[in-house]
Amino acid sequence: MNRKFRLGVIINPLAGLGGSVALKGSDGMAEQALALGAEPKAHLRMATALEQIEALSDRVELLTASGPMGQTLLESLGYRPQVVHRCSDTTRDTDTKLAAQALMDKGVDLILFAGGDGTARDICAQVHDRQPVLGVPAGVKIHSGVYGITPKASGEVVAKMIRGELLSTELAEVRDIDEEAFRQGQVRARHYGEMRIPQALHYVQAVKMGGVEVEALVLDDISAEFQERLDDHWQYIMGSGSTVAAVMEHLGLANTLLGVDLIAEDQVLGQDMTADQLISQVEGRPTKLVVTLIGGQGHLFGRGNQQLSPQVIRAVGQKNILVLATKAKLEALEGRPMIADTGDPELDAQLAGWYPVITGYHDEVLYPLA
Repeated sequence: MNRKFRLGVIINPLAGLGGSVALKGSDGMAEQALALGAEPKAHLRMATALEQIEALSDRVELLTASGPMGQTLLESLGYRPQVVHRCSDTTRDTDTKLAAQALMDKGVDLILFAGGDGTARDICAQVHDRQPVLGVPAGVKIHSGVYGITPKASGEVVAKMIRGELLSTELAEVRDIDEEAFRQGQVRARHYGEMRIPQALHYVQAVKMGGVEVEALVLDDISAEFQERLDDHWQYIMGSGSTVAAVMEHLGLANTLLGVDLIAEDQVLGQDMTADQLISQVEGRPTKLVVTLIGGQGHLFGRGNQQLSPQVIRAVGQKNILVLATKAKLEALEGRPMIADTGDPELDAQLAGWYPVITGYHDEVLYPLA
């Protein structure tokens, strides 16, 4: 009888809590995020990944940590996992590291983990490049190259491995940022090491591009085009990122670089708003949503802008989404489509299609979102 594929599962139950309530992350902020009404999502994102291997369940042996770090979810899905680490009542980074070590000691073929850059950093500190791993994106900030582009994509890579398809492995960067600096609008990314991931280029995201483009004239043109399109009968949700920030500067309005603001009639109606605050301002009012994509990765939704929740996006409507980007940023995708990873697979599917992207003054290109 053929040996079963041994899959280790780790869930950081606190990952992504800070996103919808505008805390820019979860490191050391979980209690505050929960008090503000944030709901844990990491287990749902891992469940989406595991749906892709449901038909192969008889060929998989699952190993995990106790309680919310894996056991609870896997048992709810009908699996009988082997528990290799008993986590503390309040999960800590040490639990992630100990669980990763225990899974490696058991000789798992792959560690599949749900979290953000902090989770990847903790696992990297324990396994380095000695153990194949793959991340299910569940954090607010994901700069590392060890994650699938979506939870479904991560699951599809695992399914390929279980089926015995030939996949090479490659070393991918683990990067994390200083969240305190991040909340002050400063991005300070740092390289923490590399981990070995299965190579499936259409399913695994690139490392987020750092730095600021020196394209002042192009950004001025994009800003001038946007200003010309402004309509006083509408309000505008201004997403995060340097391209949108350039537009806000052009308009002479205060901007939250790494947050989401609301403007109308040349005034800022709200700054650094949470998902709940946005939905209360959007429902029943004509609103456009202004976003840009993450350079090098292509994510339009689901990376650093979880305040733009599925409820907010639906309230705005797909036809009222305005995408801004320089052509250089689009060309850096090398033909890969933009990505929506809202946490709602049905909405992600609805958002797919071709979008007119404002790339300059009276200049736009059509670009796909998959």
